[in-house]
Amino acid sequence: MPATPHLLILPAAFVLDLLIGDPLRLPHPIRWMGTAIERGEPFFRRRFQRLEYAGFWFAVFLIGTTWLIAFVALYLARQWHPWCGWILEVIMVYYCLAARSLLQAGGDVRDALVKSGLPAGRRMVARIVGREVHQLTATGVSRAAVESVAENMVDGVLAPLFFAAVGGAPLALAYKMVNTLDSMVGYRNTRYHLFGRAAARIDDGANWIPARLAVPLTALGSVLLGFDGRCAWRTARREGRFHASPNAGFAEAAFAGALRVRLGGPNRYHGRRVDKPWIGAGFAEPTSTDVSRAGALMLTTSILALLLLWGLASLAARAL
Repeated sequence: MPATPHLLILPAAFVLDLLIGDPLRLPHPIRWMGTAIERGEPFFRRRFQRLEYAGFWFAVFLIGTTWLIAFVALYLARQWHPWCGWILEVIMVYYCLAARSLLQAGGDVRDALVKSGLPAGRRMVARIVGREVHQLTATGVSRAAVESVAENMVDGVLAPLFFAAVGGAPLALAYKMVNTLDSMVGYRNTRYHLFGRAAARIDDGANWIPARLAVPLTALGSVLLGFDGRCAWRTARREGRFHASPNAGFAEAAFAGALRVRLGGPNRYHGRRVDKPWIGAGFAEPTSTDVSRAGALMLTTSILALLLLWGLASLAARAL
C-alpha cells in the first residue's frame, strides 16, 4: 500500500468518531474488555496468594493479550489485502476515540438543565460522573459536567491519539484496556486496594505524557476560541497538581483557567464526603453555558492534538 493512505489512519478514525460516535447497537471492543476483566478477575485471584501479585499479572495478561489480538488481526487483514488492513486499523482507532460522545454528554447535561430543570440535570450528569448527585445545585451539576469533559478528554481522545501515533491501533487498544482496567479495579477500597494497585499505576504512567500535553493544547485552543489561553496555561502550571490523581488535574486546571470557572471542591462518593482542593478558587461558579464552552474547548483541543500527533507521525514515517 502507498504510504499516503497509511498516514491517513488517524484523521480518518477521528472523522469517523465525529460522524457516528458510539452507537449502542454496534459491537464495541471496550465492552468486550469489560467482560474479559469481569471473567478474568476470579481466576487470577485464585491463582496467587498475594493479591498485589494477582493484580499485577492480571493486568499484564489482559493488556498484552489485547495488543497481541489486535496485532495478529491487522497482520492477517493486511495479508489478505492491504486495503483491508487499512480499513480495519481505522475502525480499531475509531473505537478508541470518544470526542463525539464527550461533546454529546456535555450537551445533554446542559440541555437537561436549561430545558427541564435541576432534577433532569442531576439525572443526566449522573450518567457521566461517579459522585452523588441528589444534593447537587445547578452550579454543582455544571461543575461536574465541565470536570468530566476536561478529564475524559485525556483518556478519551488525547491518549488514544498519542498511542495510535506511536504504535498504531494495537497500542491504542492496549491503552484502552489499561484505562478500562483502572476504571473497574483501580480503586482504593477494601476489595481493590491491593488487587487493583498495578492497574492504577499503569494507568497513571500511560496518561503522564497525554495529560501534560493537554495543557499547551488547551491553552492554544482557548486562544482560538477567544477564551483566556494565558490563564489556562498559568492555572494548569500552578494548580494542576492539586488533584488527587497525578494526571487528571492538569486538564481540569487548564479548563478552569480558560473558562475562568471554579472546579474541584468537596463531593460525596458512596455516602462519604471527599474534600478535594478547589481549582481556580478565585474564579466564578460554572453555569450551564460553561458546559457548552467546555465542549467547544474539548473539541478544539482534540483537533489540535490530532494535527500535532498526525504531523509528528507523518514526519517519523517519512524519515524511516
